[in-house]
Amino acid sequence: MTDVPHLWMRHETRATERRAPIAPEDARRIVAAGIPLTVENSPQRVFPLSDYVAAGCRPAETDAWTGAPRDTVVIGLKELPAEPGELIHRHIMFGHAYKGQPGGARLLDRFGAGGGTLLDLEELTDAQGRRLAAFGYWAGYIGAALAVLHTRGRLPAPLTPTTKRDLDAALARRADDQAFRALVIGALGRCGRGAGDALAAAGADPTRWDLPETRQLDREALIGHDLLVNAVLSTVPTTPFLTPRDLDDPHRRLTTVCDVTCDVGSECNVLPIYDTVTDWEHPVRRLRGAPPLDLIAIDNLPSLLPEEASTDFSAALLPQLLGLGAGLADPASPWSRCADRFHAARGAAAARSTGAGRD
Repeated sequence: MTDVPHLWMRHETRATERRAPIAPEDARRIVAAGIPLTVENSPQRVFPLSDYVAAGCRPAETDAWTGAPRDTVVIGLKELPAEPGELIHRHIMFGHAYKGQPGGARLLDRFGAGGGTLLDLEELTDAQGRRLAAFGYWAGYIGAALAVLHTRGRLPAPLTPTTKRDLDAALARRADDQAFRALVIGALGRCGRGAGDALAAAGADPTRWDLPETRQLDREALIGHDLLVNAVLSTVPTTPFLTPRDLDDPHRRLTTVCDVTCDVGSECNVLPIYDTVTDWEHPVRRLRGAPPLDLIAIDNLPSLLPEEASTDFSAALLPQLLGLGAGLADPASPWSRCADRFHAARGAAAARSTGAGRD
């Protein structure tokens, strides 16, 4: 019989991270399936610890995962705390470590030092490479919504978590003179569909581009829109959609860019027009002044709609967690593909390190 792993849902280090990878009702299903699930206390999480205890989970103090048995599988979403420097467990999370992102090499080194494994949720895909659990729809929705509110001069700062109902009410408040031309790139994916739905809720009929349009990119048409939502996450280096030269084009009409993917620092970045993301405290950064061009690039957008985003993500992840024990033992499973990707990245890093030391 395949060993049943002990799952441990950790507290999120980032102060603005309100999501949970497992919602209480799905935690109940995991426990009912005979999988032990420990949940750490996390005051900022959208679901209280008491909901998980009522579902049959074991409670734990914040960051207690560091002392968990070595065979524990730790699950979270975003970055780990800086310590411990050696990671001994298997971690399910969004590592952002395989495309040269800032901090990625250090994270992989920590796993290498401790003998642990990164099971990156970005690599949890089916045999055709489609993601099995993602926050993309809600990232696109909230990203486009923030761009609309900013374009209309109604974006609050700092940002605070909300609900879709309240966000839609804010989008519905508009005046006849607030028409704008919006463009969504990557419109057919999860993220692009979310962006399109938010723009529709705001009364806009956006231009929708996907692969055919980006293969033959019309830069004049792109900068001829008022608002751009980028929903494309490239996995290979490609021709950028916007460059600093485009921002200085005298014919530019574009004034608001929301980069939902926030692939800053990666050679795969399709919007290399900025070098630092924005955040809840300061959601907008001005890149140009005459005419103005403002950037929204928040790398945890779905956390602004934490309940809806967490519930949807958890429902998609649940079948994979229920099959985790068998999946870790099956070379053809999505979990094994995650592990293979990690070991390949570690091997490549070791090879580069060895090569760098040669004469």
